Amino acid sequence: MTDKVLEKNKDNLIEEMFNAGAHYAYSRSKRHPSTSKSIFGIKNKMEIIDLEKTVEMLAKAEEFVANLAKEEQKILFVGTKNESRSVIELMAPSVGVPFVINRWIGGTLTNFDEIKKRLKILQELTEKKEKGELGGYTKKEKLMIDRKIADLEKTFGGLLPMVDALPKALFVIDPKREFIAVKEAQVLGIPVVALANSDCDISEINYPILANDSALSSVKFFTNRIVDAYKRGSSEKKTEQKEGEQKKTNEVVYKKPAQA
Repeated sequence: MTDKVLEKNKDNLIEEMFNAGAHYAYSRSKRHPSTSKSIFGIKNKMEIIDLEKTVEMLAKAEEFVANLAKEEQKILFVGTKNESRSVIELMAPSVGVPFVINRWIGGTLTNFDEIKKRLKILQELTEKKEKGELGGYTKKEKLMIDRKIADLEKTFGGLLPMVDALPKALFVIDPKREFIAVKEAQVLGIPVVALANSDCDISEINYPILANDSALSSVKFFTNRIVDAYKRGSSEKKTEQKEGEQKKTNEVVYKKPAQA
């Protein structure tokens, strides 16, 4: 790909980010020092993010996420803000990854053994209900089971894809708000990808993406980019597996017969 094409793609991406309102930061008084080098200027007392820097950050994050998918590893999506809940609830299941859109339960990562027990219970009860294996229970018992499933689903339902193991990374909308999730990931050495505005400390985020983390349009744009990167990695993995299988088949077909 030529430099001109790369530059054109970069310009198009910046325009898309601009249209999504990704460039809007907070006032200077709210700015965290770690984001200072990525501030372009000020307009109407609000700081403006340098989207050229954001493009570079996004590219690194997408590459990491794509490689994660190629390795068939899970990434946990976290976003409990009103602006991110519906987006994550829609997009995370499209790639089969776990998510949290309600309150973060302390110990979700650092006390995973206990969380795993709850997930197992939810999984078992749901499977029994779907298979019609609750016939031997009384009406009252069935009602109690339904309530238990509903309660567990509300609190832990989004985490079911990681019932067998911790995620290998987190994608967080607003790490300042989701500081407990970020801290737990850091304790365990789990890399964090984060959409973060100028009020966030991005110095300890592995893959920060500095942009508006409150506008719905911006949250949609960047979440979609991360999901697409994950899909791309999964697709590349499938292609490699298919090519590997085809190579083995060809080796068998064209293998010379042993000399007598």
